Amino acid sequence: MKLLLISDIHGNAEIIDKLDEEFKACDAVLFAGDFAEAFKNETAKPVLDKLASKHDNIFAVLGNCDEPDFIDTLEDKDMNCERSIIYHEGLAICGSGGASVFTGKTPNERTEEDLVSDFEICKAEQLENLIMISHNPPKDTVCDAVNEGLHVGGQPLRELIEEIKPLAVLTGHVHEGRGIDKIGDTVIVNPGSLGEKGTYAVMEVLKQNDSWVVSNTELKEVK
Repeated sequence: MKLLLISDIHGNAEIIDKLDEEFKACDAVLFAGDFAEAFKNETAKPVLDKLASKHDNIFAVLGNCDEPDFIDTLEDKDMNCERSIIYHEGLAICGSGGASVFTGKTPNERTEEDLVSDFEICKAEQLENLIMISHNPPKDTVCDAVNEGLHVGGQPLRELIEEIKPLAVLTGHVHEGRGIDKIGDTVIVNPGSLGEKGTYAVMEVLKQNDSWVVSNTELKEVK
């Protein structure tokens, strides 16, 4: 199964058209939040509508630049995976939206405890086929590095990943943290900002001997 991984579109609906071939080739699209440009709430809906026109299977969370009540619009489009487990073609997908408090100015900043609580449903299930989508990255990987010495991700999220061992985690938020890393056997991917940098990722997962594995992950840029 091929998954298109995107994050941080920030109101740039036009760039979505540049991924038409990727949309056609993928089985599902995972989006890690920030539909809207910062402090321009009106830019979120055009991004959502454009995404919805590109693929039937899109699973998404909100970012810190998105108004919390925009979740209702995600629900209307049948894209929301926050605080719930969505099953698709053998995979289980669960999400957490928003980001940890850092400026207090963007509309969807939350405590790290609240962010992790969105995944509580996953702890009881013990799923081997789980992919988590978290706008806020886990602590101490390349995916939360603002620079070489500064990691801004969530320690509670990292501890949860170590505990439940999902197959993969898609994250975003930290544009400088574009990259692929691991926490144990869990693949962590931050595709970077599609809207600002034109970057994204493609992941392939498959079932081998009754277990799901990530067979390949590639960071890409729009042409």
